[in-house]
Amino acid sequence: MLHYSGMPIAALKLDTMRVEKPWGRRTLPTPFGTPNAPLSDPVGEIWFEMPGRPLDLMIKYIFTSEKLSIQVHPSDDQARRAGHRQGKEECWYILDAEPGASVGIGTKRKLTADELREACRNGDIESLMEWIPVKRGDFFYIPAGTVHAIGVGISLVEIQQNADITYRLYDYGRPRELHLDHGIDVSNAQPYPAAMRRHVSIEKAGRLVDGPKFKLSVAHDSIPRLDGRGPYFVVPLEGIVATDNGVAKPGDCVVTGDPSRVVPLGGARMFVARSCGGDLFRNSPTTIW
Repeated sequence: MLHYSGMPIAALKLDTMRVEKPWGRRTLPTPFGTPNAPLSDPVGEIWFEMPGRPLDLMIKYIFTSEKLSIQVHPSDDQARRAGHRQGKEECWYILDAEPGASVGIGTKRKLTADELREACRNGDIESLMEWIPVKRGDFFYIPAGTVHAIGVGISLVEIQQNADITYRLYDYGRPRELHLDHGIDVSNAQPYPAAMRRHVSIEKAGRLVDGPKFKLSVAHDSIPRLDGRGPYFVVPLEGIVATDNGVAKPGDCVVTGDPSRVVPLGGARMFVARSCGGDLFRNSPTTIW
């Protein structure tokens, strides 16, 4: 059995934490809320945590009622030079989207650092972003350095390196702090590669992401063994799975050191993710299948 941070891991359902955000929602979709029971404060994210045990990856659900800031994350090397443990790469799977909803990923043309700075200062960056209409099943990989934003009316699952490091470039005039110097230093303001996006049917099992920072698959009847280090993260999307501390259903997240300890039941469809261990795969290209 894998020991992680000194603790043996079988197959455990992680604790859930609601994170309030000004751009979140007071009414969350099932299974997180009910239409007739609005929240007193808007919730924008659902996190999964093991108290006192930092995990390699973070799994989030995100719910938006406003546009999120246009932002960027640094690479591992860039983050370490700034005194952080690691940078952040992430991917999004769209669970639901209102008509006309879109995400901004990359810019319509390549921008120099000076052009990016000026566009962020005068607000032109919003029109220079590539806004992509989205629907359920759309999948995007967001490499470090990609200028990006999540639009209004979207629910998604985010799998990311577990690093709380975001540089806000533009926030539509809202009075939150911007991080232009750090953000522009790490930005690759250029068109988003088509190879980094696809439409995913969870009825088809298979690999979605194969490095460099983590691996991600859609699984059905069993949990695939993914090369890499760190525990496995299992995110049920349909059906239920059995764990050592009960059953997990959509809206839950399971961590395990032994994938055979997670037993899918009755038509389960799930994401399975595993960290690649940072620098171990630093020079490997990212592929999406």
